[in-house]
Amino acid sequence: MKQLLQSLKDGSTDLADVPAPKAAHGQLLIRTTKTLVSTGTERMLVTFGKSNLVQKARSQPDKVKMVLEKAKTDGFAATVDAVRSKLDQPLALGYCNVGRVIACGEGLSGFEIGDRIASNGKHAEIVAVPKNLCARIPDDVSDEEAAFTVTASIGLQGIRLANPTLGETVVVTGLGLIGLLTVQMLKAQGCRVLGVDFDATRLQLARQFGAETVDPTVSGDVLVKAAAFSRGAGVDAVIITAATKSNGPISQAAHICRQRGRIILVGVTGLELNRADFYEKELSFQVSCSYGPGRYDSNYEELGQDYPIGFVRWTEQRNFEAVLDMISAGSLDLKPLISHRFDISEGKQAMDLLASKDAALGILLDYPTDQPWAPPARSVVLVDNTAMTTASSKSNVGFLGAGNYAGRVLIPAFQSAGAVLDTVVSGGGVSAVHFGRKFGFAEAAADQSAVLEKDSIDTVVIATRHNAHAGQVIASLKAKQACFLRKAALPDGN
Repeated sequence: MKQLLQSLKDGSTDLADVPAPKAAHGQLLIRTTKTLVSTGTERMLVTFGKSNLVQKARSQPDKVKMVLEKAKTDGFAATVDAVRSKLDQPLALGYCNVGRVIACGEGLSGFEIGDRIASNGKHAEIVAVPKNLCARIPDDVSDEEAAFTVTASIGLQGIRLANPTLGETVVVTGLGLIGLLTVQMLKAQGCRVLGVDFDATRLQLARQFGAETVDPTVSGDVLVKAAAFSRGAGVDAVIITAATKSNGPISQAAHICRQRGRIILVGVTGLELNRADFYEKELSFQVSCSYGPGRYDSNYEELGQDYPIGFVRWTEQRNFEAVLDMISAGSLDLKPLISHRFDISEGKQAMDLLASKDAALGILLDYPTDQPWAPPARSVVLVDNTAMTTASSKSNVGFLGAGNYAGRVLIPAFQSAGAVLDTVVSGGGVSAVHFGRKFGFAEAAADQSAVLEKDSIDTVVIATRHNAHAGQVIASLKAKQACFLRKAALPDGN
């Protein structure tokens, strides 16, 4: 299948042929029809990739600190090698996916094959997504509209933290895609909204959605406008959806808020706060985490353990569903937000648009659906493997796991020892393709059966997470394959 990958080393985008994933326990396998490019997050990734090493370091000082700590323990040369290896690995792009269910993993309920689904899947023809990151699309919502679900949920979570009530005044700073969606959702909740941005087109869209607006470079002082907008009381809340290194948006928010106002950071800004700004008004400041409760909780996202609705009313999934309900009810007007459409075959041009000066809001990628779906091959053939036979005097080696250590240490060691590199497997298939090409493997796969059930492979290197070791060792021994395991782990994870 085709998938968009980006190099963190130079910022280039590749439409790569990668092995299709398999629906694991609790996952949906989805055939993609549309994806939405994030003009915020993905632009930041492209910009980061195109920057040099010094610029990369300056943009992520926390990562620099981690690198320096690693250098103290592992040495300078090993640390540099690890950093270069990490930057060399491609990154799978995307988190706004729409498609139809083509398979359901074990232990999954509530979804059926054929359902239209909005999820945080990647820019790929087929994605495997845990059930708690999926939501069924109402019949009266188009695929194009549903592609905005996850992005809108980011703004919705910021609104939930601000907790506005009917008639309150809310400022939205930064009228990009998330900002404009936030404006519409606040208006649907009965709030008076003031949008702040420098872009005339985005300000016009915000006015179209019912907000008042201010351009700091044209309309004068934002503080004066906000004071008039709030009838001199100060605004009730500020939701910052801008992306900037400046501390300005936070300072500005503090000055325009009323006593005990709320400031919610959805975007990215400088965070050098002035205590006096917050102290005198007893302001509340909170950073919003992505699309809602459950984000980055492996029990919720990967294992499917939902939070009881009586204790956590709005989770990631329930936020997705709320956005889809608003689209169905006509509360969100998404057509004006679509600025560009590309076929997935033109994915590189779509990503190049993020680095250009052309104005872009909602960039939609279309996927071919005219051909009936058939299960793709479980492996991607990388090189001609006709010379690989069981009669070879050298071991035919298969790798389970293609992480940083495998790519830096284990694969080069087996290669230098003269082993024949047959097949490499990784969970998503992306790193398998990357290291497969780099070291000359014959095939790359996303399913471990591509190694454990292949007769030509006589040696298996297990470089996966510890909790997978026991089952993989047993399977390789049953297949009469020699097994190399760097660190053993018992079934209980010890």
